[in-house]
Amino acid sequence: MTFFESLLVLLLVAIALLQVARRLSLPYPAMLAGAGVVVALIPGAPAISIEPSTFLALFITPALVDAAFDFPPGATRRFLAPLLMYAVVAVILTTGIVAWIAQAFLGLPLAAGIALGAIVAPPDAAAATAVLRKFSLPRKTDAVLKGESLFNDATALLLFSGALTVLAGKGLTLPVGLRLGFAAPGGLLLGILCAYVVRYVNRLVKDTLGGNVLQFVFAYLIWIVAVHLRLSAVLCVIGFAMTLSRKMTSAEFDARMRVQSYAVWGSVVFTLNVFAFLLMGMQARSIVMRLEGSHLHEALEFGGLVILAVVCTRLFVVLGFSRLEAWRECSGGAHTPGTLGESFFVGWCGMRGFVTIAAAFALPTSFPHRDTVVLTAFSVVLATLVLQGLTLAPIVRLFKLDRTDEAISELASARVVLAEVALSSIEDQQGPEADNLRYRLSLNLQNCINLQSCNDDANVAALDRIRDLGLKAIESQRDALETLRDDDDIGPTEYLGLQEQLDWHELTLLRDADRQIEEI
Repeated sequence: MTFFESLLVLLLVAIALLQVARRLSLPYPAMLAGAGVVVALIPGAPAISIEPSTFLALFITPALVDAAFDFPPGATRRFLAPLLMYAVVAVILTTGIVAWIAQAFLGLPLAAGIALGAIVAPPDAAAATAVLRKFSLPRKTDAVLKGESLFNDATALLLFSGALTVLAGKGLTLPVGLRLGFAAPGGLLLGILCAYVVRYVNRLVKDTLGGNVLQFVFAYLIWIVAVHLRLSAVLCVIGFAMTLSRKMTSAEFDARMRVQSYAVWGSVVFTLNVFAFLLMGMQARSIVMRLEGSHLHEALEFGGLVILAVVCTRLFVVLGFSRLEAWRECSGGAHTPGTLGESFFVGWCGMRGFVTIAAAFALPTSFPHRDTVVLTAFSVVLATLVLQGLTLAPIVRLFKLDRTDEAISELASARVVLAEVALSSIEDQQGPEADNLRYRLSLNLQNCINLQSCNDDANVAALDRIRDLGLKAIESQRDALETLRDDDDIGPTEYLGLQEQLDWHELTLLRDADRQIEEI
């Protein structure tokens, strides 16, 4: 098959597997990675190879931008201690333990062991986001997991780059140390500066399809520029996205552009994630074929040891830190400490993904025990995605971590606040127009209050009747619009404009759950 035909077949396989994952309530990264292994081992299956640096830039850049843009800046300050512990300390500790194991069992040099440790240490942003999106977790747990998965890649890649530099014979000289030390702040600063440039350019392409395409072009360009400048591309992209989300005004990014942009980004990031997890699994054949007999057996044993070390180290760090934090909060009379179940969930939620695979394949051919190291990295990814990914839902149920009811209550309270603010903004306005708007806002406020006290059957029935009447009216308008189109009484442009207007009106009447597009 040609490359294009292979992609089509893989996409069909992925779509079928996504439906299976959705019906079985399974995380799709684990399903796709496992399926990729099966596909790779089938004789005659398409072999799709991709250059490691391209793999990293192509798949992780949009995922990082998407996750960082939605990550609340206040959470970084509020949860700074756990973020530093999990994104920096845990990565460094895991790297050190894996490096020691590599020295003891494979005889790898210290620098090579550190490179291996940096490869397998960081949980992946795309994997965490894809798996956690189906849960309604406590806010702190959700923020810490997503924030950690954003920043730990930077720590790991800096360690990886430094280890390869030392292994190449250059040693850890002062210029090399300064370059590595400046990579993190320099990347963050470059990303922030790029965000201000993009803000200016967005004014020129606002409300255009080209503007949506330009968002992806800028994201990839920023990553590539950071790589060529030897800065932290991960922190550069994160700084860019978080600055842009905070500083973007309605004049630069209005409602129409925002809705279009979110829809495009959601679809593209999801599609890239699907391909990436499937392609990761398909690398199994090229890895296994390079190892034979006793070497394969020894490599698998070593891989199992590294998997155990990676999982246990994370659990030790998370449980230890959370208990220390709980003791400190209790003794200081501060916030209610997190439960042991929440801590175990955070510790268990350590899926590896894109960065681990791409970094492993980026190892030079002269790297000692390269095939064993690559197989180990692949084993860690597959084991964490499948073993940990498939067991997250039972753990959420076991420790009763689902906070759906709290999220609904929080949403209802926020809607009441917004409705009250809208009413107060026109309270001094007079005239029939103001009265009409005031009446509609009052009705909206009453609806929000009714939702907040949803145990009132009369209020729920009234809301359902308003919704049913509105949807019935829209359906009649749709029938009339189709008649106008069939009779050629309206042009295609005007037809599409009115259809879009009816679509937006219908979306305002639907329940929250009915407005969501199922991902898995």
